[in-house]
Amino acid sequence: MTIEILEGGCLCGAVRYQVSGPPLMAALCHCSMCRRANAAPAVAWAMYEQSQVAFVKGAPRLFASSAEAQRGFCPDCGTPISFTADFIPGLIDITIGSLDHPEQVPPTLHYWDSRRLPWVQFADDLPRFSEFPPTE
Repeated sequence: MTIEILEGGCLCGAVRYQVSGPPLMAALCHCSMCRRANAAPAVAWAMYEQSQVAFVKGAPRLFASSAEAQRGFCPDCGTPISFTADFIPGLIDITIGSLDHPEQVPPTLHYWDSRRLPWVQFADDLPRFSEFPPTE
C-alpha cells in the first residue's frame, strides 16, 4: 500500500513541508482567533498526527496565540502554516491553503460555527459544530 504524500509551503518558498497519509479531519474554523491570525473570514485546517508532518525546508516561527496554543508562520513572508494546542496533544493543524494542491483536502465540517460571520455563506452542506467538534 502506497502512502500518499502531499507537499506544501509558504508564499516565498522559505518553508516547505510534506504530510504523509490522510488527515484525521479537514474543517473550516470560524473562531475569532483563527480569523484574526489568518486575516480571513474562516480558515481551512487539515489535522494530522505530528508524526505525519515533516518540515523539509526551513521551519515555521512559532507564536503563542494563547496560554495553550501556538501558531506557526513563515518567518520571511508571514504565511500562516500550522496550529498546535495543549487540548489536542500530539496533533498539528496545517492550513489547507498552504498545500500545493489544496483541492485534494476538502473540508468536511465547520467548527466554531457559533462565531461565524453572518455574511459568510459557503460549504453550507457540511456539518456544523457551535464550538470545537468532538474528538471521538
